[in-house]
Amino acid sequence: MRQGVPTGRRGPHVTSGTKATRSTAARPGTDPGAEAVTDGVTEPVTSRDEVLATGLRRAVQHVAAYGGTVYLRSPDRRSLVLSAVAGVPLPLLSGFRRVPVAGQLPASVAYRTGRTVSLAGAEETMRRFPRLAVGLPYAFASASVPVVAPAAQGGESYGVLATLWPSTGIAIPPATRRHLRTAAHRLGAALAALAAAGHAVEGSGPPVEVDLPGPSGPAVQVGFFDWDLVTGEISPDEGFCELFGLAPETFDGRAASLTPLVAPADVQPLRAAVLAAARTGVLPARTVRVADGQGRLRPVRIWGRCPGGPARTHLIGAVLDTGHGAAAVAAVERLRDGVFALDPEGRVDYANRSLELLLDTPRERLLGHHPWTVLPWLADPEYEDRYRAAMLSQRPTAFLACRPPDQWLSFSLYPDANGLTGRVAPTGPPRERRTPQPEAEPTAETSALLRTGPGAMYHLLQLASALGEAVSVREVCDAVADQILPGFGGQELAIYLSRDGRMYLVAQHGYPEGFLDGFEGASLRARLPGTQALSNGAPIFFETEHELLAAYPGIPLDEMRAWAFLPLIASGHPVGSCILGFDENHAFGVEERAVLTGLGGLIAQALERARLYDAEFTLARGLQQALLPHRLPDIPDLTIAARYLPGTQGMEIGGDWYDAVVTPEGVYLVIGDVEGHSVGAAAIMGQLRSAVRAFATTGRPPGEVLARTNELLVDLDPGLLASCCLLRLDPSDGSLQAARAGHLPPLVRHPDGRTEALDLPGGPLLGVDHRSEYPVTDLRLAPGAVLALYTDGLVEEPGSSIDAGIDHLRATLAHAVEPTLESLADRLLGGARHLAHRADDVALLLTSLRGQVS
Repeated sequence: MRQGVPTGRRGPHVTSGTKATRSTAARPGTDPGAEAVTDGVTEPVTSRDEVLATGLRRAVQHVAAYGGTVYLRSPDRRSLVLSAVAGVPLPLLSGFRRVPVAGQLPASVAYRTGRTVSLAGAEETMRRFPRLAVGLPYAFASASVPVVAPAAQGGESYGVLATLWPSTGIAIPPATRRHLRTAAHRLGAALAALAAAGHAVEGSGPPVEVDLPGPSGPAVQVGFFDWDLVTGEISPDEGFCELFGLAPETFDGRAASLTPLVAPADVQPLRAAVLAAARTGVLPARTVRVADGQGRLRPVRIWGRCPGGPARTHLIGAVLDTGHGAAAVAAVERLRDGVFALDPEGRVDYANRSLELLLDTPRERLLGHHPWTVLPWLADPEYEDRYRAAMLSQRPTAFLACRPPDQWLSFSLYPDANGLTGRVAPTGPPRERRTPQPEAEPTAETSALLRTGPGAMYHLLQLASALGEAVSVREVCDAVADQILPGFGGQELAIYLSRDGRMYLVAQHGYPEGFLDGFEGASLRARLPGTQALSNGAPIFFETEHELLAAYPGIPLDEMRAWAFLPLIASGHPVGSCILGFDENHAFGVEERAVLTGLGGLIAQALERARLYDAEFTLARGLQQALLPHRLPDIPDLTIAARYLPGTQGMEIGGDWYDAVVTPEGVYLVIGDVEGHSVGAAAIMGQLRSAVRAFATTGRPPGEVLARTNELLVDLDPGLLASCCLLRLDPSDGSLQAARAGHLPPLVRHPDGRTEALDLPGGPLLGVDHRSEYPVTDLRLAPGAVLALYTDGLVEEPGSSIDAGIDHLRATLAHAVEPTLESLADRLLGGARHLAHRADDVALLLTSLRGQVS
């Protein structure tokens, strides 16, 4: 039994998404991030990507952040999916593309609680959210707020908006948090409008990458023209007029009028080039000096083409003025220091001449690539991590590196949300030389180190964190597959557990269907790499297909070309084997072998713990099933149907129960819920069910039965409370007596379809006070009416209030058209039965007189 207070109401189930594009922007004149109605004017509905891009861009700018993200709920409500990102390189968030709603991350907590989660910096992040600090160990501040629609639009919670600032160690000001919540509410309103129009608003597909406004500076100017070579008339656009300092309304349209604006020395060469273009059809790019509105000459580039056949009469062209940009580039090219620029994802998009000389590498090799992949001596993970730290902390950083054989260079990095500018200068060696001189060319060791750089180490740390949260064997295997494959570039993964001297497959990813069937149940004595790795306690690596075939002739192969066979050994006890496959030849360096070997021990410990959990879970589930009724009584003129679903978190065993007890005084219908999810909660549930059944068989009124049961629970003093709703129904006339102990109100659908929640007075929870009393209400159930008793697991979910959940269940019951109570019970369970992550148990008991549903 949970006591959560979520904040919204569940909306329509939509699953489709839209294709994400970079630089997504709203259409001119629209404002999809604002409230659906502003000053009485309804905003136009755009695509989901436009709404996310506009809302995120506005939020980042409004709170003076350098970046931000938007997470939207997944269709099954169990995850939050990264759906938009701004100012942060997307690859840096690869481990957080999908986060569990039940997880301990800022976005998850904000979504579950409906509250803002703000973090002042790395220290607070490590203290409150260690998993985030492990995945992104950099200094930045953040705030995460739920994206909720206004109450007038249903109050539904769609996801979470988060923004990032450089870390100062000072708490984010309340005014900033208010502005961010306002932006989130506006985004929620826009998403609600999309949902109302039938658009998909849930997380799916790749995230939208939102460009933020770049630094201000002189812009490149361009103008276009159409020159009639026969009449001498020229038709310019506004950009052309601006470049030549012309007023469009007063320009006479004559090419001859432009001659005085061109430097005298450039007039004749330009005329000759235009005449040549009339013959060849092309005006090659050339530089011409023109006068601006103040009479100053400045160079522009002009080019064009003459379409048509031999009689070419029109020159269509463009004029480009880079303004101060060209001068800036020229100035940078004259510097003795090397200067370069990286895009947000770390690729080089500019390098000056001095950088070529200092790095001894042509700029053509650098452009479009990560510097640490082009230059072997920058392949140390420390250097890539400096780029990551600069981008996520948005603070300048510096480091030293040695270009072989002995040239030491100083690197300074200056980041903003749109990328990073770097400066390189020669320097002397550090006092203590920490970095060994690398070889001039990449080696297997260097390549392996690159593969196990910050990306792989990040996945290793994430795996350790995820394994700490995984409790079942399935959850452990899922965590291993999610982190190892992307971390090391593998394509196939198989995990085998040892039992009774044989190996049994428990998880696989990427293998062709049926390929592993022949290895199932293999003896530990079989000559196979997986069994021998476990028997010898040492990993086996094959870097090529020939190595594997030479060691194990005739072994079946698929399309993989390299393998790692890792023994899973926990405290000296053999647990199983983990097999990692690569689709290309793979050089396993010393660093990578060490990391993978360490992973084997980590996985083994988690699997051993999970096997004990699974065994305990099997016992707990058996206990719970034994405590619930095996079948409901068969009563003339009365139909009863029931459903029970256990929660899927923790031990997946709880205290929800239902019962139907036949006595001479009538049929007692019971629904109850013991707080907590444990074997103890199930045991208390069994005792309460037995107590209610025993007191009911004496024919006592429902209020007295609850009072006696409450006394028993107080005397037992288990430290747990329970809710219960008890009704006594006389099938002969439909008379009903009802009492409640802190439980949710029953629902009744009358024969005419009208459905309501019964407003029954009630007493406190069972187990609170020895003297508690429980008033009884007299009602009547008409023939054909349906009575529904349920527990809060059916109407509570993250992001929704319990009242909204009850109302949703009431509406579903009112509109359901089902032929039997059994099918109606399935309908009321809805998507709860398919959720892999139910936070609470679900119990449902339906009753109808004379077996009629409607």
